[in-house]
Amino acid sequence: MAKRKYGGRPSRAAKSPAPGRERSGGGQTLPGRESDRTAFDPTLLFGRHAVAAALANPRRHVRALMCSVEAAADLAETLAALPEARCGALPDPRTVTAEEIATLVGEGAVHQGLIARVDPLPDTALEDVLDAAGPQSLLMVLDQVTDPHNLGAVLRSAAAFGADAVVVQDRHTPQITAVVAKTASGALDVTPLVRVINLARALRTIQEAGFWCVGLAEEGPVALDSLDLSGRAALVMGAEGDGLRRLTRETCDQLVHLPTKAPIRSLNVSAAAAIALHHAAVAPGRKAG
Repeated sequence: MAKRKYGGRPSRAAKSPAPGRERSGGGQTLPGRESDRTAFDPTLLFGRHAVAAALANPRRHVRALMCSVEAAADLAETLAALPEARCGALPDPRTVTAEEIATLVGEGAVHQGLIARVDPLPDTALEDVLDAAGPQSLLMVLDQVTDPHNLGAVLRSAAAFGADAVVVQDRHTPQITAVVAKTASGALDVTPLVRVINLARALRTIQEAGFWCVGLAEEGPVALDSLDLSGRAALVMGAEGDGLRRLTRETCDQLVHLPTKAPIRSLNVSAAAAIALHHAAVAPGRKAG
């Protein structure tokens, strides 16, 4: 097959809003949870799973590692399980007080006594994902999902069900920050997040690479559970509230609906994504592959 270009280089991540300001599209923090400063910090990771995944990822540069007294034994066990070369590239952990942790992550954050200062992961190009795709590859594509908790939850499900990547439109997707990383629970360091400028163009490129693009929409003519999603498949999910945009719908190969019961006809995008990913993951051909 001839070498293709997959939509050019990834664009730069969107800038974070200033502390105390809301992101458009529901990206604000919730009262009593992470502070604004913490939620919008792209260099902060906290929580057992997010920190452990970053420590194990050779592509992740960790600048500082902190833990509470109570979490020190767990952290030592995590570090002992890493390859010697990786462990040698990590900073020595520093024990911090509960007050220091609260200052870093904000009151109410579920940090489990573990915090890391990191560099953001390098960009992943769609071209690289498609070049590496095997015959049973699975992609998750998000059409302007703007809530950071939903983005993190979809990333977590994508990692759990073995998706090769999550593809998003750059302009209308939250920056990867502490709140996304915490919700993703380590998935950021497991499943690549690919940002593209034009989603419809990216979908056509994905189709040219042999993927069947399946969009989830309430008006889809067939039920998701009636499809065999083995082989190369891309699941396309719409934004909170509005669903798939017109051009995205028209570009998909097939529109499907979830087999829900009245009066509940739709689910939160992260819940719907988990169901769709599970259905694709257990497809007979994919399990055999």
